[in-house]
Amino acid sequence: WDGWRKVLIGLGFSSILGFLGGFAIMVAISWIFRRVPLAVVRRLFGRLQILSAAFMGFSHGSNDGQKFIGVFTLALVLGGVLPEFRIPLWVILLCAVTMGIGTAVGGWRIVHTMGLRLTKLEPYQGFAAETASATAIEAASRLGIPISTTHTINTAIMGVGATRRLSAVRWGVGMEIVTAWILTFPVCALIAWVTAELLRWIF
Repeated sequence: WDGWRKVLIGLGFSSILGFLGGFAIMVAISWIFRRVPLAVVRRLFGRLQILSAAFMGFSHGSNDGQKFIGVFTLALVLGGVLPEFRIPLWVILLCAVTMGIGTAVGGWRIVHTMGLRLTKLEPYQGFAAETASATAIEAASRLGIPISTTHTINTAIMGVGATRRLSAVRWGVGMEIVTAWILTFPVCALIAWVTAELLRWIF
């Protein structure tokens, strides 16, 4: 039950910190650069967003990557491939490459949804959302709490958009995302159960 408790804490942790962090960082940026021409701000944060995106990628690997590595290694131990729970370097590299390829190949539709459909983001807003979500994810990783990168970045984007006005966020799209989150749990559990029963029947 301790594991389940951490998962449930992670859901609230990612959603609340993502939204509040995105909101707070965006307010700070707006105040600090309030007298700077918009063109200069866009150019500056267009460059800074490279760093925030790298931070986001690092934090993504430090949390989501650990989940894949842990499950993969557990399967190797239970299958007798490894004598003890020790994570080989090749498992880490395989998970890193697989996550990178998956993001590069299948991530563009999600990028479009989050960056354009949920709310339209300027470079400085993208920087705020990425920095807020990456910080929350990294903090959770240090505390050993598994959280969803998707939940965190989505709520951070909502928080950033809400600093302009509530109508700047397409809450209908947000509800579609929330519905997908809720359905993920029973659907994944059902697929896992069916797969396990099928394998047990075959072998």
